[in-house]
Amino acid sequence: MANSNYNPDVLNCIANLSNDEVFTPPELANKVLDLLPQDLFRDPNTTFLDPVSKSGVFLREIVKRLDRGLESRIPDRQERIDHILHTQVYGLAITELTSYLSRRSLYCSKHANGKYSVSQFNNESGNVLYANRNHTWENGKCKYCGASQAAYDRGPEAEQYAYMFIHTDNPKQFFGNMKFDVIIGNPPYQLSDGGDTEERQRGGAIPLYHKFIQQAKKLKPRYLTMIVPSRWFAGGRGLDDFRDEMLHDKHLRVIVDYPLSSECFPGVEIKGGVCYFLWDRDNEGLCQVSTVRGDSKSVSTRALLEKGSDTFIRYNEAISILRKVQKLNEKSFAPYVSSQKPFGFRTFVTGKPKSFDGAVKLYANKSVGYVSRNEITQNVGWVDKYKVFITRAYGAGEDFPHQILNTPFIGEKNSCCTETYVVIGPFDTKKEAENVISYIQTRFFRFCVLLKKNTQDAPARVYQFVPTQDFSHPWTDEMLYEKYKLTSEEISFIESMIRPME
Repeated sequence: MANSNYNPDVLNCIANLSNDEVFTPPELANKVLDLLPQDLFRDPNTTFLDPVSKSGVFLREIVKRLDRGLESRIPDRQERIDHILHTQVYGLAITELTSYLSRRSLYCSKHANGKYSVSQFNNESGNVLYANRNHTWENGKCKYCGASQAAYDRGPEAEQYAYMFIHTDNPKQFFGNMKFDVIIGNPPYQLSDGGDTEERQRGGAIPLYHKFIQQAKKLKPRYLTMIVPSRWFAGGRGLDDFRDEMLHDKHLRVIVDYPLSSECFPGVEIKGGVCYFLWDRDNEGLCQVSTVRGDSKSVSTRALLEKGSDTFIRYNEAISILRKVQKLNEKSFAPYVSSQKPFGFRTFVTGKPKSFDGAVKLYANKSVGYVSRNEITQNVGWVDKYKVFITRAYGAGEDFPHQILNTPFIGEKNSCCTETYVVIGPFDTKKEAENVISYIQTRFFRFCVLLKKNTQDAPARVYQFVPTQDFSHPWTDEMLYEKYKLTSEEISFIESMIRPME
């Protein structure tokens, strides 16, 4: 057999714990480290903390850079490694298992005081700590992370998911009030709250990653950088205040956004993509926003909020298109779209399988049934009008161009639906409803939705940037491109993002 020099990095080979706790590939870890001023790695006094260590990849790659950067300052290799590992690099593991992985990556031994450790400590943990924590229950929820007591108040034999860093009022306690120059990491993203499948598709799990960012800021590092889902761009469940805080923070100087999460984490699909950022305590200014899609990278240094808007426009190329649309000052399409549970029926309601006297047709999740009119608790007046039904949740993988929304259909007179759908309308004539559907089917319409829609969920608010049209006639993309005077480059961008509707 021929000799092979293939020597894979073991951290490239570790499978992810779940889509909620994703291991960071070394290549990605180094892209994040590249955001930092590189003179940090030539300073023997710089301190680094990964408060959510899993594989230890950030800590390991930091040590590599410090080893090179301090070679002239501390020529003796062992002395240099001892200095780095004892005084510059620190971590908090998220579980006992990952504490062993992290120490193995950092010290070449799961015990820092073990025979094979590259630097000897007087205890097993070294500077990578782990301690089992419990949730603190208040009114059925953990006061720190929001976990459900019904789901997570269980025996010590089960994982608690009470992560050290965020289950404390004093994050300084772990390393004796030590100050850190850099806090870096890839935190757990969410925690299941036991909701049903459709709720989870809508992002029903409790988001956690923002709590790690907020906790890190309490330590007042010079630099903060983390890899997190991009869902925070649009806010939503538990993220509205965090989103507002981030988008108004002029210390947020870099965002690198991957709409396709698999381009960061091979084989992992995280709805809405992922991003990493650089927060700079001592410098304010505009933010450099980079969007990476395959071999394409768009970069723009800009304010995170458009003038007069509370929305972050994710794609740099979309800004000129949105400005042309808004220049006409047309009403938003969003008021046409109903709230959740438009007729009061939850997802699991199916109605009776056969019609009966006085029955109203009920469009449910993958079925059609019949209910009595007196069972309808909301918007009874819509029953006898035409409307458009479209599923509230829609996801068809990550690949662009994407359909963005599910295929709409007409809700005839004497019909209603469960919360699987939202209602658009109502309308007095079938023709008007058909013309609205022609508009929804355009790439232009769904591109405007994309600017607000970062997850499978599509409530009324994601239609905010869609302008209302004259629905006395049908619409095509060509009509809309001409109306808003879009350039060939702008049209090409829309069509690279949005595919024709099935």
